[in-house]
Amino acid sequence: MTKAELASRISEVTGIEKLTTLAVIESMMKEIKHSISINESVFLRGFGTFKAKKRAEKTGRNIKKNTTIIIPEHHIPAFKPSRTFVKKVKENVK
Repeated sequence: MTKAELASRISEVTGIEKLTTLAVIESMMKEIKHSISINESVFLRGFGTFKAKKRAEKTGRNIKKNTTIIIPEHHIPAFKPSRTFVKKVKENVK
């Protein structure tokens, strides 16, 4: 499902204009990105948690040059689904 399809479906269910729905989705994604970038978690009850996850420093390889490189410690965005979300997926996806 794409963002446009999601906006269309929400628009049909709620009766709100598609453009308004799309603007709300865009704003929500922007706020989630901003919160994670300042190391603040976003908790959506019944859905899950968006947060920044710390990756430890590690050794990697540059295959082309056959050299070892150090990949520094960094943060990546992560999503942890809620138990109810996981349960629903397990029950419905086969």
